[in-house]
Amino acid sequence: MRVTLYNRSNCHLCDDLYMELEALQKKIPHDLVVIDIDTRKDLIDKYGSEIPVVEVGQFQLKSPISQQELITALEVTQAYEQSYHASVTTPSAINSTFSKPWTKSDSFSYWISRHYLAVFNLIILLYVGIPFVAPVLMHAGAPAPARIIYRGYSLLCHQLAYRSIFLFGEQPFYPRSAAGVEGYLTYSQATGFSEGDSAKERLEARAFVGNEYVGYKVALCQRDIGIYLGILIFGLVFGLTRKRIPGLPWYLWILLGLVPIGVDGVSQLISQPPLSFIPYRESTPFLRLLTGFLFGFSTAWFGYPLVEESMKESRDTMEYKKEHAIKEK
Repeated sequence: MRVTLYNRSNCHLCDDLYMELEALQKKIPHDLVVIDIDTRKDLIDKYGSEIPVVEVGQFQLKSPISQQELITALEVTQAYEQSYHASVTTPSAINSTFSKPWTKSDSFSYWISRHYLAVFNLIILLYVGIPFVAPVLMHAGAPAPARIIYRGYSLLCHQLAYRSIFLFGEQPFYPRSAAGVEGYLTYSQATGFSEGDSAKERLEARAFVGNEYVGYKVALCQRDIGIYLGILIFGLVFGLTRKRIPGLPWYLWILLGLVPIGVDGVSQLISQPPLSFIPYRESTPFLRLLTGFLFGFSTAWFGYPLVEESMKESRDTMEYKKEHAIKEK
């Protein structure tokens, strides 16, 4: 059983707690790991005002820690680990897990467990950012690389011009007349193309990337932009709060994320050919961006804290292995 004591220099409470843990070794055997937070800035930021801190199993005890709290945490964790390991492995298997040398693969796994959020945020930033490069390149007179981006993202998005955002033009979007957005030229008025739902008309809307008058469309549609911006923004907020935001309950995720995008998207889908189950409806740019954002933000809020729980377990395991590997050397 691993017990981690976070302490720092000139801390009398830390010294007292260390002595208590040492005294409990005979009654409740454990592997005591002492970490001086002054050696790591992230630990100072996390525990600086709460030292000493003890982590054992699912327990995290913060100062002041009573002897009874300490004994309870040790006994419960000991009972759990004995029950768990008796059912899935043997002591020799446990020891062999941590007796292997520290490898490059271990270093990479440990790095990912600590920096996964930055990796996720970078990937999402690139995914939602590159489509904005396409209209910039078109405007700058470089259509060849711009069309590579359009073609690549056409495999992932419908790119219908009347459901896209435009840059460098008279308007940020050119909706269908059925959307009823007042004060804006419609797609048909701006381009001269039909707004129908035939295969040919949809292909025209996909192929149209813009011109110097209406501007050039972003290579992702409005709803997709909203989704990935929502994921990115929550990821940044989650990182700035040091991943301390609790996960969104599943029922709120359904209410805030799935219901709005479902109502907006499904009602549009079933109102138009070939289904036409209800009166014809075309969503607005604002609703597409809003419902997409709510879906992306709430999905990240629901999922990222769960990922953090898993990554924390990985970090703890890798730190334990690394510490034992260092001892063996």
